[in-house]
Amino acid sequence: MLAVDVSFPRDTEGVDRGSDGSDERKSDRGCSPLIPLELRDRAVRMYRTSDPKPQIKRLAGDLGVHPEALRGWIRQAEADADERDDRLTTDERAELAALRKENTQLKRANEALRTASAFFAAQLDPTRPR
Repeated sequence: MLAVDVSFPRDTEGVDRGSDGSDERKSDRGCSPLIPLELRDRAVRMYRTSDPKPQIKRLAGDLGVHPEALRGWIRQAEADADERDDRLTTDERAELAALRKENTQLKRANEALRTASAFFAAQLDPTRPR
């Protein structure tokens, strides 16, 4: 049996809220801010350093987290350590999100330029049908 001492609170009563009511404890990993990063890192470290590997379901129960959440954290840590090829690393995910955001902004700018171009073309050529 794996004995675990976890002293992280599970409630959000003490969480600082921003002016808009959102959590200020945001993760750069895109994870839920309700579970501290220290707990995630510690859980993954406990799983990866133990020999033999514990059952994820049992370890998750000991830590008070959902087994699929723990399984996802472990998979992501393995991808970040280049031990898995079937997932993007955290850095690649961040880069992809930034590129998608930039792509959306560029599409919006192109649409505005296209609309402005059509407007000014109609102003310069009065014989052109509207």
